[in-house]
Amino acid sequence: MLEDNPGDMTLDGTNTWILRGPDASDCVVVDPGYEDIPHLTRVADCGPISLILITHHHPDHVGGAPKLAELTGAPIRAFDRKLCRDAEPVAHGEVVSAAGLDLTVLHTPGHTDDSICFQLDDAVLTGDTILGRGTTVISSLGHYLDTLRLLRTITGVAALPGHGEELPDLAAVASEYLAHREERLDQVRAALQQLGPHATARQVVEVVYADVDKALWGPAEWSVRAQLDYIRNHPEPAQP
Repeated sequence: MLEDNPGDMTLDGTNTWILRGPDASDCVVVDPGYEDIPHLTRVADCGPISLILITHHHPDHVGGAPKLAELTGAPIRAFDRKLCRDAEPVAHGEVVSAAGLDLTVLHTPGHTDDSICFQLDDAVLTGDTILGRGTTVISSLGHYLDTLRLLRTITGVAALPGHGEELPDLAAVASEYLAHREERLDQVRAALQQLGPHATARQVVEVVYADVDKALWGPAEWSVRAQLDYIRNHPEPAQP
């Protein structure tokens, strides 16, 4: 269910995923979105809701979770204990069984430290780790590269992102993201050759993202900061 919150960072809006097994009467909700009462009411009307799951702490995914829990009585589970309500945090490799489904938890840091994905038999819900189009902002490049290497090993499944359209081949997209990150790393290294080794993230953005809409330079600066941290701790090119 698409929340009506389109924007530069949210694309068409936040995808709130409502899941239930073929014979289940209840459902699981992943990422309720903001505290948007019309949206949350529509989500609650799909119930009964037995569990609310959160992919990471950004408010366009979790902001409405407490209100939805209040409306439905459903517990909230996430990787970060502070986001949970009436339940324990999830752990990497845990199988969450609810609404006739088994969802395997994958800790996939990089976009945020607490980012997780949920693997079903034929799809993986990727939150903001992989988007339906474009690339995501990252906070830790080293962790994100490891996450992409993990996701590209999961073959034969679709990606259900937190924003944008469903992607038919998770492994292929993860491989494309890896190639893109390697290309960006090369561009940032080249910019440092031009600007000097102590260049700021903003200076690098002005070179590497010169052909990108300046409205996106702020988010790009966050990712470049993560790339600079990575480069300064990994002077040799990263291996795919």
